[in-house]
Amino acid sequence: MSLTRTDFSNYIKAFNFRELFNFMGWDNDKTIQPIVVDNEIFTLQAVGEKSGFKILLCNPQSNGLLPNYSTRKKIETKVTKLFQEHLIIFFDNNKTEQIWQLVVRQSGKPTKVTETRWRNTQDPELLYQRAAGIFFELDEEDKITIVDVKSRVGQNFHQNNEKITKQFYDNFKKEHRAFLQFIQGISDETNKDWYASLMLNRLMFCYFIQKKGFLDNNKNYLRDKLEASTLRQAQGAKAQKFFSFYRDFLLVLFHKGLNEPTQNWDIKIEIGKIPYLNGGLFDEHELERAYTNIDIEDTAFKRLFDFFDQYEWHLDTSVTATGKDINPDVIGYIFEKYINDRANMGAYYTKEDITDYISKNCILPFLFDETKRNYPKGFNADGDLWQMVKTSGDRYIYDAVKKRSRRTFANRH
Repeated sequence: MSLTRTDFSNYIKAFNFRELFNFMGWDNDKTIQPIVVDNEIFTLQAVGEKSGFKILLCNPQSNGLLPNYSTRKKIETKVTKLFQEHLIIFFDNNKTEQIWQLVVRQSGKPTKVTETRWRNTQDPELLYQRAAGIFFELDEEDKITIVDVKSRVGQNFHQNNEKITKQFYDNFKKEHRAFLQFIQGISDETNKDWYASLMLNRLMFCYFIQKKGFLDNNKNYLRDKLEASTLRQAQGAKAQKFFSFYRDFLLVLFHKGLNEPTQNWDIKIEIGKIPYLNGGLFDEHELERAYTNIDIEDTAFKRLFDFFDQYEWHLDTSVTATGKDINPDVIGYIFEKYINDRANMGAYYTKEDITDYISKNCILPFLFDETKRNYPKGFNADGDLWQMVKTSGDRYIYDAVKKRSRRTFANRH
């Protein structure tokens, strides 16, 4: 018996997960497991099980809302210690939203959190496409193992990530080649290619922050500014004045807006309320110093924004239900595949495992050292910091260290 789209949609809209998974051939499971995250109790209720793989529902926060992304990851970490293989479904009290969370673990690769979000204003088509692949027939019972279940769930819930990533990357390469044709003022082809990559990197970063409302509280900021520039050009043509979106707006936004802690009044009027980003990406680049007459036609940006606007841009690493989602993982994939091919330009992509090591072993120790230097009293033996650590139990100890410490204690006693 197959699962029709109508049946699936009715189950999802009613938040009737137990009957849904029972219909899909999963065994009934009534396990209840409370866990504590950030001093709040979350109850995990199993609604289905197959060969040791559990489908778990997680209750909302005390305020009735879905736990945020950081809290969901903490919940996942604690659940993994209890049930190694699982899928967690989060929902809110008003039953307006669901998040299906699956952690994909692959040997030799960073762990990825795949999340599929559905709201009651949407068609649950993407959820259907994923869930339809984890339907189990009765005649499979005797031969299904935990490995089979894990593989099938992983393939169905993770494939959209890879499909969208590859699709975006393939199209990104085409847009990069097209963008090159609009760049004027750089004679060397290698430098022109390098500058095109720099501009696309800057603009992708801006797309992330504009979708969070960080660019003058306007989620369509770049497109609106491009249209305003086009209007100025039409008006300026009558007065024989030339306005360039690239030279008269973008370079101002990059160098005097995002790259400056304070802006003068005239610039504020032009670019609006803009955050200061001290990261180097928006510094005046050596190519911009070497080639002072660079210009890029407005047509290039219109085409590029048309491409970007086909996707949803998210600053976290979850994947929502539109099937057109871009997050930092996708950009990381582009940098790894695309930037590393341009090593002759001095561009290299540092992968997640290396940046994780750098942050934990360089950045965090530096922050502690600076904190101690500026607030030495907090580090005294009777200071607030050590008192907090003393009463925190094993909260700030890595899991691997906890296990080793317990093993050492057991061996000694």
